[in-house]
Amino acid sequence: MSTTSLYILMCSGEHEKIQMAAMAAAVAAVSERPVEVFISMNAVKFFQKNPAGNRYSGGEFSKLLLDKKAPDPIDLFKQGKMLGELKLYACSMAMDVAGLELDDFVDDLIDSAGGLTKFLSDAETGQLVVF
Repeated sequence: MSTTSLYILMCSGEHEKIQMAAMAAAVAAVSERPVEVFISMNAVKFFQKNPAGNRYSGGEFSKLLLDKKAPDPIDLFKQGKMLGELKLYACSMAMDVAGLELDDFVDDLIDSAGGLTKFLSDAETGQLVVF
């Protein structure tokens, strides 16, 4: 498998996009491809321990994912971290705007807070995908 790192930028809170990002990250990580995920804007809500409202917002396919009991994106990210080289970063600007701290996120998932500038600089050495 490719040793080029995969960089995933998540800014959508839509369940379908988060699901696809989680699947891509987990598959790449377990395939021995380093993965870094940057979580910003509407996506930060999905990763909170106790999100306000429904964690799963999306379209018709979101309903199908839930009805068919597809693997939860948070579980997929955790599996990728456990079985490969996968790191998740919360956007420090989005955290500031939303009034969030690292302790507000799902336990043992987010590695640290970071800035977009550093993430994009690092991503120049790999493949960048936006969800």
